[in-house]
Amino acid sequence: MTRPALPRFALGDSLPAPTASDEMRLRLATRRSAQAQALIGPGPSAAEIEEILTLGARSPDHGKLFPWRFVVLGRGTRAALAEALTPLAAFQPQPDQARATLGKLIAAPVTLMVVSAPVPNAKVPEWEQQMSAGAVCMNLEHAANALGYAASWITDWYSYDPQALDVLDVGGGERVAGFIHIGTLAEAPLERPRPDLTDKVTYRP
Repeated sequence: MTRPALPRFALGDSLPAPTASDEMRLRLATRRSAQAQALIGPGPSAAEIEEILTLGARSPDHGKLFPWRFVVLGRGTRAALAEALTPLAAFQPQPDQARATLGKLIAAPVTLMVVSAPVPNAKVPEWEQQMSAGAVCMNLEHAANALGYAASWITDWYSYDPQALDVLDVGGGERVAGFIHIGTLAEAPLERPRPDLTDKVTYRP
């Protein structure tokens, strides 16, 4: 399917004002994370991956620090990572489950690793920089959905284990904000529990 090219804007250009979109409202109303191991082909093409990353990078970023980076993990790399991480699973509280979750790394057609990389000594608090990385993860999901793909944003134990981070080439001061697995679902996802907003919202006139 041929889609129109994304508009390009130069620094200082006027951007279009937001307009009402029932399509966007429906997408947000039906947003649902996929199960990583249920994702099959087709996945996004190289050009679509570039578009997904471009859209994801337009996330809120106080201070214009861009405190994150992307790693596009091909199938060969993911298989090698799963193999290298397998011995470390033995040291997790539930080794069998830890080994099983490595299957998520190799199932989907495409995986994007988002690394939170706060800029040290910046005026912007580190917490705000980390939230920017989280916003990037969410927008990558939205971008994938807009192109017709399902996505799963997860972390798992290897996002936190110090030895695993070495395997993933995540440096000091960095953290894995998430793995965004992207592909197609053979069956439509089912709705999951959602919060009752009366328990979560306070109105203060």
